[in-house]
Amino acid sequence: MVYKTKGTCSVEISFDVEDGVLKNVKFLGGCNGNLKGIGALVEGMKPEDVIAKLDGTTCGFKPTSCPDQLAKALKEYLAAN
Repeated sequence: MVYKTKGTCSVEISFDVEDGVLKNVKFLGGCNGNLKGIGALVEGMKPEDVIAKLDGTTCGFKPTSCPDQLAKALKEYLAAN
């Protein structure tokens, strides 16, 4: 799935869900090292578990963040599947 982010430095998140777990989480733009780290940390997790941990995370004074956008992308994925 490819998700266009809103309100963050990253502009896009792509990921796969195979056998109920996240694979290949990649962010386009944003803080490269931090986002690679987030991708590595959530690799192999269930989407529901990632949502529970990351949903609502903010960045500075912004009402969202790259981790929050990942949670939103996963919610959209789950609603469609």
